[in-house]
Amino acid sequence: MIDFEYPLNERIRTLLRLEHLFARAAHFRGGETAADHHLVLLSIFELLDVASRADFKVDLVQELERQRQTLLSFRDNPDISEEALSGALYEIEQASSGLLSVPGKIGHYLRENDWLMSIRSRAAIPGGACQFDLPSYHYWQAREADARRKDLDGWLRPLLPIRDSVAIVLRLLRASSQPDMQRAPRGIYQLTMGGRQMQMVRVGVARQAHAVPEISANKYVLNVRFMTPETAGRPRQCEADIDFELTLCNL
Repeated sequence: MIDFEYPLNERIRTLLRLEHLFARAAHFRGGETAADHHLVLLSIFELLDVASRADFKVDLVQELERQRQTLLSFRDNPDISEEALSGALYEIEQASSGLLSVPGKIGHYLRENDWLMSIRSRAAIPGGACQFDLPSYHYWQAREADARRKDLDGWLRPLLPIRDSVAIVLRLLRASSQPDMQRAPRGIYQLTMGGRQMQMVRVGVARQAHAVPEISANKYVLNVRFMTPETAGRPRQCEADIDFELTLCNL
């Protein structure tokens, strides 16, 4: 099963992008080559761009607090595990404390590093991070992998409270609803919302279905159109009926 996620507001779109960038940075951080660690550095720069909005940190803290209050309402509910609830509340409180401990604007320490900012500006140019453009960066890339990794960890560490907070919010969002099996006759599916609120749509498609969903939604209707995943040539709408899992997520 391949899961496709479609955010329905800018806030969730931003959280999904941050999750993707943190995952990419973590993956290539474990590599040994200079090329691996170059991709980590590019991910850090992209994290800086995505999370640079002035009120982003405040919004994230408020969302965590909202989720904490929601979970608190389940206290003394016999159908809810007290141990699991306490663990979730502790995790949220730790993430909130971590966010509030981040001083000033997110990533300000990176912006104050002239060496990193010079790499960032050159990396935005195709091929701009060549050794003749940035000899000091070429020297850094020639260092031992452990030394490079230590520097990367130092630049990433202050961003980890954001990673943890984003992970909590998205985990709660994904767990907010159960998937339902649906069928798209000849690749087309439409659902009237009828006032239903949602923040993200998840579509699960079997790998052998050879289909990719194109999703659009507003407060009135959800449309899913399945296309063939062509890597050469133009994608076509699927002609067969497509069975898929649909989850409407909302916090």
